[in-house]
Amino acid sequence: MSRPLRIEYPDAWYHVMNRGRRREKIFLTDRDRRAFIKVLQEASELWNFKIAAFCLMANHYHLLIQTPDSNLSRGMRHINGVYTQRFNREHKTDGQLFRGRYKSVLVEADNHLLEALRYIHKNPLKSGMINTLSAYRWSSHQGYVSKAKKWSWLHKDDILTMLSPTKKRQKSAYLDFVAQGEPEEIEKFYSLKNLPSILGSDLFKETIRDNFYALANQPEIPESKFLAPNVNRVILAVCTFYRVSQEELFISKRGNKNLPRDVSVYLVRHLCHMTLPCIGREFGIQSYSTVSSIVQRVKLQIKQDKRLSNDLNAIKKAATSQKRT
Repeated sequence: MSRPLRIEYPDAWYHVMNRGRRREKIFLTDRDRRAFIKVLQEASELWNFKIAAFCLMANHYHLLIQTPDSNLSRGMRHINGVYTQRFNREHKTDGQLFRGRYKSVLVEADNHLLEALRYIHKNPLKSGMINTLSAYRWSSHQGYVSKAKKWSWLHKDDILTMLSPTKKRQKSAYLDFVAQGEPEEIEKFYSLKNLPSILGSDLFKETIRDNFYALANQPEIPESKFLAPNVNRVILAVCTFYRVSQEELFISKRGNKNLPRDVSVYLVRHLCHMTLPCIGREFGIQSYSTVSSIVQRVKLQIKQDKRLSNDLNAIKKAATSQKRT
C-alpha cells in the first residue's frame, strides 16, 4: 500500500486535511465539532503544535499547523485517534472514522502561508454553505476578528503581523486580505486531484530537495520522486566534474566515446528515475535501446574500473548536495 510523502523539520508549516471514509460525515452534531476543537487545543499543549487555522466541514477538516518540534506525524496520530475514540463513544459506534492517512502540504512561510490561511477560511464560502465568512461558526475566522480570551490558544499573532506590523490595523488588514480573490497559482494548486505535498516557490522546493534527498525514490511513497535531483542539476554536476561544456556533453559521433555524456545518461537514469524514452529526448538520442545500452555499458565499466566508481560517487554527491553548485 502506498504511503504519502512526509517531510518534517523544526518550525515547518503544514496545511493538513482529512476526510471521512467513503466521504461520510465526521461531524454529526455541534457537540462533535466542539469535541474536535477540544482535541486541537489538547494537541497544541501536548505536542507543541502551533495551530494557526482550522475549518470543520461536514465530512472533512482543514488545519494550518506549525511544528517547532518536527513532530507532525505523532501529533496527527493523536488528533485523529483521540477524536475517533470520542466520536465512537458519543455515537455508540466503533471502527475507522477517517478514510486513512491524512494529507499534509508543506507550506513555505511567506505569502504562501497567507494563501493557505485564506483558502482554509473561505472553504465554507466556496461550498455555498454561507454567504459571508462571519456566518460560519466552525472555523478559526472568528478568532482572527475577535479579542476574546477563548481564542488565546490560536496561534495567529505571527500571521497577523505578516499582514500588518501595527496591531490596530491587523483586523482590517486580515478582512481585506480574505475578501480578495485567490491568485491563479493557488486556484490551480488546490484544484488538482492529487494535491502536491509542497506549496511554495521554486527556490523553496529546490531547498527541500537538497535537504531531503535521502527520502527520494521510495517505491511505497510515489511522491518521493519529487525529491530526486532534476536532470539539469545532474548534467551541471557532470560538466563541472569533467570540466566540459554542456555543448560538448551532448556531442555524439559514431566510433567516438563521450564518457561525460554516458555518465550523465547513467546518473539521470539512477538518480532521477526517468524512463528510457524520456532520457533519450533529453540527450537527443532517438532510440531508447541506445539509452539502455549506454546505461548497461557504464554499469559494466563501474565494476571493472574503481576510479570510475569513485568519480561517479563524487558526482552523485555534488548532484544531491545540500550546498548549491
